Amino acid sequence: MTFTQRFGPWALVTGASSGIGEAFASLLAERGLNLVLVARRKDRLESLATSLRAQHGIEIEAVELDLAAPEFTESLLHATKSKDVGLVISNAGFGFKGLHHLQDRQQLSALIDVNVRAPTLIANAFASRLIERGRGGIVLTGSVEGFISSPWSGAYAATKAYVHSLGEAIWDELKPHGVNVLVLAPGATDTENLRRQGFDAQQMSNVMTPRAVAEQALANIDKGPVYVPGRTNRAMIRFLGVIPKRKRIGLVGKGTKMAIDKAKAG
Repeated sequence: MTFTQRFGPWALVTGASSGIGEAFASLLAERGLNLVLVARRKDRLESLATSLRAQHGIEIEAVELDLAAPEFTESLLHATKSKDVGLVISNAGFGFKGLHHLQDRQQLSALIDVNVRAPTLIANAFASRLIERGRGGIVLTGSVEGFISSPWSGAYAATKAYVHSLGEAIWDELKPHGVNVLVLAPGATDTENLRRQGFDAQQMSNVMTPRAVAEQALANIDKGPVYVPGRTNRAMIRFLGVIPKRKRIGLVGKGTKMAIDKAKAG
């Protein structure tokens, strides 16, 4: 089957107003899939939807939704009730750097809601529909930090470790039903979230574009459970996996702290 036959006619993308989510939306539109685009910033969604409709002649529904809201799944299921969704991309997420004991508790709670609770409930809500179709896919956006304990980024890394574990489990559960599950684990990517944390992609090495990350995810959607885009990122994960845990934690923490200090120094 073609990509559209396997994963169309509709795809759902969360976190679609910028970054990797926006790149997913553009790439899927190029493949002719209709889109349900979800994010908090309706103006950005509407602008993207207008552009993609004009370029590709597809149907798009823009859904303004905060995935930290208690009952967000009801709104999501209502928006997709009459649509044959064959691909679910749970991409929304964010992170921040710094010592864990100095983090704002409300911000930590929102981090857990968006990075952990949301993908858990989205996968739960759509898995049965995909099983019934007998084909389709789920992409969960994790991170290279999901492979490692990361001092100065402890909560974010922990949320992504959860996403990796969840994705690996449902990959095995849904495989007999013809449903692909992929955990996408990118490294540093030139997104708004990177810039909000004070990092300048121009001063960093091995930073990927959102489009390159999304392209590699779609090209490897049947090679789950986890895919790391970028050869340098894959080499780093292999290296960190063979050194002793205590040394690895210290090495990662030192590297993260150096990056934070460099960003602060401008």
